[in-house]
Amino acid sequence: MSGVLKCISPVDGSVFAEREVMDSKSAAELVAKVRAAQPAWAKRPLAERIELVKAGIKRLNEMTDEVVPELAKMMGRPVRYGGEFGGVNERTDYMASIAEKALAPLVIEDSDTFTRKIEHVPHGVVFVIAPWNYPYLTAINTIVPALIAGNTVIIKHATQTLLVGERIATAFKEAGLPEEVFSNIFLDHAGTEVLISAGAFDFINFTGSVGGGKAIEKAAAGTFTGLGLELGGKDPGYVMDDCDLDWAVDVLMDGALYNAGQCCCGIERIYVARPLYAEFIEKAKAWAEKLKLGSPLDPETTIGPMANVRFAREVREQTKEAIADGAKALIDPSLFPEDDGGAYLMPQILVDVTHDMRVMRDESFGPVVGIMPVDSDEEAVELMNDCQYGLTASLWTNDPERAQSIGEQIETGTVFMNRADYLDPALCWTGCKDTGRGGSLSEIGFHNLTRPKSYHMRKKQA
Repeated sequence: MSGVLKCISPVDGSVFAEREVMDSKSAAELVAKVRAAQPAWAKRPLAERIELVKAGIKRLNEMTDEVVPELAKMMGRPVRYGGEFGGVNERTDYMASIAEKALAPLVIEDSDTFTRKIEHVPHGVVFVIAPWNYPYLTAINTIVPALIAGNTVIIKHATQTLLVGERIATAFKEAGLPEEVFSNIFLDHAGTEVLISAGAFDFINFTGSVGGGKAIEKAAAGTFTGLGLELGGKDPGYVMDDCDLDWAVDVLMDGALYNAGQCCCGIERIYVARPLYAEFIEKAKAWAEKLKLGSPLDPETTIGPMANVRFAREVREQTKEAIADGAKALIDPSLFPEDDGGAYLMPQILVDVTHDMRVMRDESFGPVVGIMPVDSDEEAVELMNDCQYGLTASLWTNDPERAQSIGEQIETGTVFMNRADYLDPALCWTGCKDTGRGGSLSEIGFHNLTRPKSYHMRKKQA
């Protein structure tokens, strides 16, 4: 295991950052140090762990001026949107606020004769493999509750956002967290699989592709290591005939095109009740045409490059195939002259699409969305479920009972009504089908980052 990890900036194709891959011996030694630090960390009072974790996040916030342009250069998000710390703070504060309740023992009996209870015990060493699209937010989903629960944590970040794990580790260290309690590691895929297959970790959380999830499951086979996997998505929106149309257009198009479409729960396909279809299409087209494609370092830019040329290539191929098969592209390329055939990719809306097209079936993870008319709730449900993924579904109606009924029929992890592309820390973030397994945040997130330990204590003869 040797070599150099290189972050190629989508802004100009240059090498923005590089770090040496840690060799096998050093990686094993790091894991051993982190494991040795875990018992003492877990013995600290919960309030003290919470205080130190929140101090680390506060220190991270103080790095905003450096982090925002750094993110733009690493993965292309425009600087006008700032960092991810609004969401980071919301999730941190909520998980800290529920920790005492979520981690409290479940007491079945506490009498003169017996104490019977179930405690939530930390797994030990938690390994976080984080993605590039929301590199701080997705990592924090696991890091914060894992540390609060008494685990020690090692993070390996995506090469595209190479410096993020390093920054988080620096923030925690400067805030007073013991260095071995949270560590950053630079590994390639082979080195990662070696550690996983050796049973180096007690729990692994991975956010990324289906292929990556399969590789992790294969590496972990036989080690009985707990896994949390958030993988692909193809999230639908359904616009019903009784909705607020302008609101639906604004939120769904933002959900489809924000961050150049590189959102875990971004909207990738939209189904519209036929009476509203023509008007929805007209308004959606006007919405997309107002975007400005360009350098993410320009404060006027609203859509920057995709994180990598190969990601943009996949979206172009899906779009080209769909058009060849009869789809119609609504957005005129002349409105976005910066689309250079590389990482800079213009937004696109496709109509006359079908589920025979990859753009309506496979994950795109880019600034393209297909829109279809439907004639009934039943047809919409059938189309929304005609997918290998299940992360979120966005329903647009003024009838909560109708939304509830439809939501019960959709194979998904989260049902939204009149909103999209949002992660509520009070609710379990989870998916079904090829989207993965497990769940983060909420009380359930704490339970997944701990294991139950039962106590049956007989104090005296009955």
